Amino acid sequence: SNGIISAVKSALTGESVGVEKTTICIKGESEIALGDRTNMLYSGSFVTYGRAAYIVTGIGMNTEVGKIAGMIQNAADKKTPLQVNLDQFGQKLSILILIFCGVLFGVNVLQGGSVGDAFMFAVALAVAAIPEALSSIVTIVLSFGTQKMAKENAIIRKLQAVEGLGSVSIICSDKTGTLTQNKMTVEDYYVNKTRISSEDIDMDSEIQRKLFTFSVLCNDASNIDGVEIGDPTETALLNVGGKLDINVEEIRAKYPRESEIPFDSDRKMMSTKHTIEGIPVMVVKGATDVLLSRATQIMENGMIRPITKEDKQKIEEDNQKFSREGLRVLGFAYKKVVDEWELSYDDENNLIFLGMIAMMDPPREESMAAVAECKKAGIRPIMITGDHKVTAKSIAAQIGIYEDGDFVLDGNELDQLSDEQLKQKLPHISVYARVAPAHKIRIVKAWQDLGHIVAMTGDGVNDAPALKSADIGIAMGITGTEVSKDAASMILTDDNFATIVKAVMTGRNVYANIKNTITYLLSGNFSGILCVLFASIFMLPVPFYSVHLLFINLVTDSLPAIAIGMEKSTRNLLQEKPRDARESILDTITMKRIATEGVLIAIVTMIAYFIGLEVSHGLAATLAFATLCLSRLFHGFNCRSKEFIFNVGLFSNMYSIGAFVIGFILLNSILLLPQLNSLFMVTDITLNQLGIIYLLGFIPTLIIQMNRWMKTNKE
Repeated sequence: SNGIISAVKSALTGESVGVEKTTICIKGESEIALGDRTNMLYSGSFVTYGRAAYIVTGIGMNTEVGKIAGMIQNAADKKTPLQVNLDQFGQKLSILILIFCGVLFGVNVLQGGSVGDAFMFAVALAVAAIPEALSSIVTIVLSFGTQKMAKENAIIRKLQAVEGLGSVSIICSDKTGTLTQNKMTVEDYYVNKTRISSEDIDMDSEIQRKLFTFSVLCNDASNIDGVEIGDPTETALLNVGGKLDINVEEIRAKYPRESEIPFDSDRKMMSTKHTIEGIPVMVVKGATDVLLSRATQIMENGMIRPITKEDKQKIEEDNQKFSREGLRVLGFAYKKVVDEWELSYDDENNLIFLGMIAMMDPPREESMAAVAECKKAGIRPIMITGDHKVTAKSIAAQIGIYEDGDFVLDGNELDQLSDEQLKQKLPHISVYARVAPAHKIRIVKAWQDLGHIVAMTGDGVNDAPALKSADIGIAMGITGTEVSKDAASMILTDDNFATIVKAVMTGRNVYANIKNTITYLLSGNFSGILCVLFASIFMLPVPFYSVHLLFINLVTDSLPAIAIGMEKSTRNLLQEKPRDARESILDTITMKRIATEGVLIAIVTMIAYFIGLEVSHGLAATLAFATLCLSRLFHGFNCRSKEFIFNVGLFSNMYSIGAFVIGFILLNSILLLPQLNSLFMVTDITLNQLGIIYLLGFIPTLIIQMNRWMKTNKE
């Protein structure tokens, strides 16, 4: 069965440009030579023109889609750095606190305390010391991050991806639709050996008007009421009419098609016949070099003259310039024919060369700025595309991904590299072209093996395995297939690379907030442990009752911690480098901060304890409990950021203000309402003692903020 068709297989390759499929040779009635696999027609492709019979060569898991499904099944889900860190942190902290509580239980028993009381106190201390609310608070913070991202056109499918985005150091991005507009657009007309920008097309010029008219007539696509049907290259030719306020359907109605020779990949041409101004004309569209080989004349400055060798050389040189810029070029020619003729292949000779039209899938306007922000943030953007090397390199250079000295590899060159050779060249490769699904997985894993957190974007079925293998898989919401969306951690509802940068900023902010939350919880819990440890060592009565520890755990742990998680992001987050995924969430600086701030709170708490101990143990426990609670409520403002509070903005996070007010009211209700005194085991206090609590509770925050203020002034 003979047949030439064009198919857009974007579901498999992600590219919007049609691919010609030629005849498969049949030997006899049953024996079929399938030829090379590049000529196969895959299910899921859109046929844009032509007809052909086909034979099914594979079903189920033996199809290309089936093979991709197998890759998805074999791709394991990745834990984000935060998940790994919190798992390790939780295990170590739990063991440490349980050991401490066990030692404390033994000390209390040896001092003559009852086993029951010692056990209950040890359990209460463990409950207060272990930040069991951490997992809930992390989930709440991640949920708010998800809500914010949804407003910025990023839908999170896996909650942990919010934080994971903040650790991304490599973004492997598809070209079509993400970095580009996923729409072929006419960039230039070429007539009279002159390049004319699409913005400067002049319909008063006879030759430009003729080139536009011929591009509309020798065209199988349609664009009626904004609905584009046909090959993207051909629809791009029609869309020029919209920019010029010209109705292309009126042109077609005025000069109807009378005969045609369809495009095929052997001739690399398409011809149609029309009667224009009473003269039968054959319009020819195709590869420029083919048209030049068949042209005997050229139209230049309104005159038709014989075409010379110098003419052809100049046109071919300019055609090569277009190609090096990543443009797809179509040549146009024509000739007068006899009215009664049906067009034949023999008519496609002795042509009059008219000009060329150069097209491309242009970059998004915001892509260049987004790529620049990525690099500023220490993130390496990589382009992975099924397009041609020249086109991919040109687009990558325009938006800043490709720089001088970088390499561009295609799928065949990638196959020739061993894993070790690839890892050596990896830092210098910024563009991958003509890649298959397996190549994308290999690229992602190679970066992961070098210790990087990798985000991968994609929209086609072919992208799904790589999306699942990546640390953060990002699918396109508009052009993406359901398979790619199902494999992804995040979906972009606007298919825009710039949205990824916003998501990275949100992710970094979420991680910073979670880290600040952990700092708040551990520094406060550490202060409580120090107080109990000090009292035990010096055989003093316990500074807190069990109910005190539970109140601290319920109110002063949860409310300020959640408020800290709501802190807004700042632009300087993108100026920081991605953190090392192997770095513990409790690094040396954070541990020092926890220890220092915990000691300050413990000191003022024990001062209050000793002031009360001069009167009674009950008053000592009351003052210690109230001072610890209040100092931790104030400490919530310290943990919002590492900066001076007024630089951050005292009222920029109203959740923090609300948490403090609620905690302050609850604490004072316990201290001042007789109905609650006995319930929470506190004694009556005087106004002077209440003033001591307020003063001592504020001192740690005052010291911390003054220290930050002095550091800020030094800088």
